[in-house]
Amino acid sequence: MFLVAIPLSLGIAVASGAPIAAGLIAAVVGGIVAGSIGGSPLQVSGPAAGLTVLVAGLVDTYGWRATCTITMLAGLLQLALGASRVARTALAVSPAVVYGMLAGVGVVLMLAQVHVVLGGTPQQSALDNLRELPGQLAHPHTHPALLGGLTVLVLLIWARLPRGGWLRLVPGPLPAIALATAVAWSLGWNARRVELPDTLLSGWHAPALPDGSPHGIVGAVVSVALVAAVESLLCSVAIDRRRPAGVARADLDRDLLGQGAGNAVSGFLGGLPIAGVIVRSSANLEAGARTRVSTIMHGVWVLVLALACGPLIEQVPLSALAALLVVLGFRLIDTARIRDLRHHREATAYFTTLGGVVVLGLGEGVLLGVGIMAIMALRRLTRLSVRAEHLVPAPDDGPVPPRVHVVVAGTLTFLGVPKLTRQLQDVPPGAHVDLDLDVDFMDHAAFDAVHQWRLAHERHGGRVDIDEVHEAWYERAVTGDMSAPRKTPPPPARWWAPWANRRRRSEAELDAPEVSPAAVLLAGVQEYHGRTARLVRPIMAELAMEQKPQHLFITCVDSRIVPNIITASGPGDLFINRNVGALVPRHGSRTPDDSVAATVEYATNVLDIRTITICGHSNCGAMAALLAGGTEVEHLTGLSRWLKHGNHSLARFLAEEPPPDTDEPPLTRLCKINVMQQLDNLLTYPWLRERVESGEIELVGLYLDLQSARVEILDRSAGTFALVPDAPPRRSTRA
Repeated sequence: MFLVAIPLSLGIAVASGAPIAAGLIAAVVGGIVAGSIGGSPLQVSGPAAGLTVLVAGLVDTYGWRATCTITMLAGLLQLALGASRVARTALAVSPAVVYGMLAGVGVVLMLAQVHVVLGGTPQQSALDNLRELPGQLAHPHTHPALLGGLTVLVLLIWARLPRGGWLRLVPGPLPAIALATAVAWSLGWNARRVELPDTLLSGWHAPALPDGSPHGIVGAVVSVALVAAVESLLCSVAIDRRRPAGVARADLDRDLLGQGAGNAVSGFLGGLPIAGVIVRSSANLEAGARTRVSTIMHGVWVLVLALACGPLIEQVPLSALAALLVVLGFRLIDTARIRDLRHHREATAYFTTLGGVVVLGLGEGVLLGVGIMAIMALRRLTRLSVRAEHLVPAPDDGPVPPRVHVVVAGTLTFLGVPKLTRQLQDVPPGAHVDLDLDVDFMDHAAFDAVHQWRLAHERHGGRVDIDEVHEAWYERAVTGDMSAPRKTPPPPARWWAPWANRRRRSEAELDAPEVSPAAVLLAGVQEYHGRTARLVRPIMAELAMEQKPQHLFITCVDSRIVPNIITASGPGDLFINRNVGALVPRHGSRTPDDSVAATVEYATNVLDIRTITICGHSNCGAMAALLAGGTEVEHLTGLSRWLKHGNHSLARFLAEEPPPDTDEPPLTRLCKINVMQQLDNLLTYPWLRERVESGEIELVGLYLDLQSARVEILDRSAGTFALVPDAPPRRSTRA
């Protein structure tokens, strides 16, 4: 870890306009102090590229010694925040703003350090650097530019080396800086070098008080404290998600205490502000770290190197360090994050923050991004959907008043009143209106608009029925009961209920004409589009190009069986084959039928499914037909031919005596025996039997009792079914 920290700490110090030793001091303190106290054992703290722009501005405004005081005060503020146990509130900052801030810092860093790579001097602002860049490109200094290009080339080559090779054990910045230093020294090239003091703390002076307005100084302290805290906490959360088994979870409040102590000590000793660094922390994790000792020892080794190898460090060309920072700044612009944020429609906040950091400054850019996210959150919270459906009566219904179904969904506030009133104004006078208020909040302006329209509509001979799906906001406002509503559980989900059960009123109550089955089906699709499609769309998008089901589920075509309900599964979980009676034709059957065999072959050989389930059910019509000898369906030639595959189940039923202690009806016994027989039929396929006997594929038998809606599982060794036990109640995890 110290091999990564040395070049990065030197480069960040140069980019911040701070003394070179300040970067090494921050690396030592970040490793030893923050590593010892912090709550994330595998996180590595030190000078961070995300703070470079902020520190450079402070150095330019207040000077270096005053910046050390600001760093120390920021550390004390972090200690106070950690002691107040408010660390998790920092995570309320949207990742879009954080990633936009880091990308903006990356752009500012690249624009400044390109000048150093070319042998020039960076300007005071990113826009000035951009303005001066064409002239710098036109007249580069040869030696610094070649050394910078060599550094970038080595970094790019190192990143493409195969993983697992011995060269990848060495972090890329080290060979890049070492090679550039060796070339500059051996060829005697004219390039500015690192300048170190005689000892790490030589010339140390106590931090000085900043000279400026109290408002500006407080803002500087808060900015350093919050930016470093947010970056550290996000890093801690990211590393915690990847922690190996046996490593304790991160304590964010303690981690903030560790960062605060580190910044207080670093500022007092003349070091840069520190924060958790994702690059070093990830490298620490990948190198096999298991305890905080790795973090502490990396700080110790940085201290040893700084004290013992000063003359070697002073040979490092500044253009090589600047080139390292250019590459680091480019990596801060994470394009993968942009794609993720675009999917969640938060890219606007990302680019706004990025542009604000580049044009206005770090603090102003972050505040601008936070403001954009607040506006977007407010817009989402007040999003309202209003749709109206004009129902057309049947031609032979005679003269009936027009019917209109209006659905209002979302948060109904004064902001949504114009949209709502536009729809309500289009309702014909005298119409019968079914108004569904599927809202989670209604303010007075919205209630008044709905109520006044209702009174006016009914005055002109119309009728309005209002249904409230969630809390009775409208009813409570009408009755004057405006006490805080009791927290009642949400209404049960209705998607699984039959169409007939989901009608809120009977046909007679609605005075509605009979609708065709096709219209009912289309109404169900409309309900799916309005309620469910948006919820399953992310899942379906992931499954759109490839399916990875875990189980092959063979069951009957009976409409009362819904496999996804009785298994609590969703899209992509079950590979389902449905046929009359849940039958599996035996291998080499005289009545050929390859539909089930084709399904089994594809499931096991292509989808690599390891579990095959046969699910029967009570009151199965196919089994009843077998018991009746097929006389009831003999006029259905296709069905009669298919039911011949159930003759083995019938023969087994006739050959087995019913258990003496059972009172199961014959049909129930046959339905269960059929499950056992179909599992045996699967084993008639030689290739499948081999995989079952080797343990590669497991066979499962289930039986659904329609009356009780309970599922039983087959014990194949005993030949009996037993109820699947209920899941144990979850224990509360609240402290």
